[in-house]
Amino acid sequence: MAIDPKKPVSRRQVLKWGAAGAIGVLGTTVLNPASWFSKSASAADNHSGHSAKQKLEHELMAHGYQPGTELTNGLKEAIKALTAFNYGTVSTRADGKTVRDYEMIAMDTEVEIAKGIKFPGWSYNGTIPGPTIRCTEGDIVRVRFWNGSTHPHSIHFHGIHSPKMDGLEPVASGEEFIYEFEAKPAGMHVYHCHIPPLAKHIHKGLYGNFIIDPKIPRKPAHELNMVMNGYDLDLDGANEVYTVNGYAFAFQAYPIEVKVGELVRVYLSNLTEFDLINSFHLHANIFKYYEVGADPDARPIVTDTIMQCQGQRGILEIVFPEPGKYMFHAHQSEFAELGWMGFFEAKA
Repeated sequence: MAIDPKKPVSRRQVLKWGAAGAIGVLGTTVLNPASWFSKSASAADNHSGHSAKQKLEHELMAHGYQPGTELTNGLKEAIKALTAFNYGTVSTRADGKTVRDYEMIAMDTEVEIAKGIKFPGWSYNGTIPGPTIRCTEGDIVRVRFWNGSTHPHSIHFHGIHSPKMDGLEPVASGEEFIYEFEAKPAGMHVYHCHIPPLAKHIHKGLYGNFIIDPKIPRKPAHELNMVMNGYDLDLDGANEVYTVNGYAFAFQAYPIEVKVGELVRVYLSNLTEFDLINSFHLHANIFKYYEVGADPDARPIVTDTIMQCQGQRGILEIVFPEPGKYMFHAHQSEFAELGWMGFFEAKA
């Protein structure tokens, strides 16, 4: 069943339809990391016809969309993002300061957000969300950013730094800028593009988590990285798909394995555009929640549900008391039904 480009795709249609792929391939130049900073590199932008190109095969399910368990490329990226922390290339400055160097590129990238459903995004380093940047308070963070997109972009890091490093100035297509600052304060932060129109640049995928560890390490834990987001498939200013780490129902298809009795620490952020809030609800258990998490000794909120506005973030600490599958999802029912749902599977 082909989509009529003149008729918007409803949220409920996306929920009830399985995905059979997109018509054709939207032009994207995938850059080898070795050539990221070559001025001859380019990324095509053929996104204006997205609605007309997208095709969803009709598979009406008795109880909504069934994600299946096929390990698609998009699902692999979502699973990888759970534990992929980028600590950069480490060196020591003459004054003894630790320096962490990162390379980031803005790209026009088609990504898979559910089985067969492609989204023409803008990304950092080819994924939505972008890489999770991680360092320790007091480190010198140096990010070599090159814009391989056809649009101006930037990187705005949350936290404390010079206004000169705030990411408000556009970096033109084919140009480069180096962001350098001392990482502070410790806590859970985010980064994103800050070029107008902000809603478009964020919605299209230019964001990620930025973790600054305290100088005195937190207690050991099984650590996970999660970014809540949404996708507007028909470009009408409302999301049709919601995910954690960029892929719908990723952790329903592949539950996150944890051990009974171990401490699980989740670095959670909300970069959903077009909706005022997003949320995280855990079944059959509670967790400790540290807002932003700048102070590891702060008194946490003890709850099973938290809400975050866009750009808000925090740290969840969970211990699973017995074996079994513990569901987690947005406590906006529509978000959960449209992709933002998963399980922790606790094993003895």
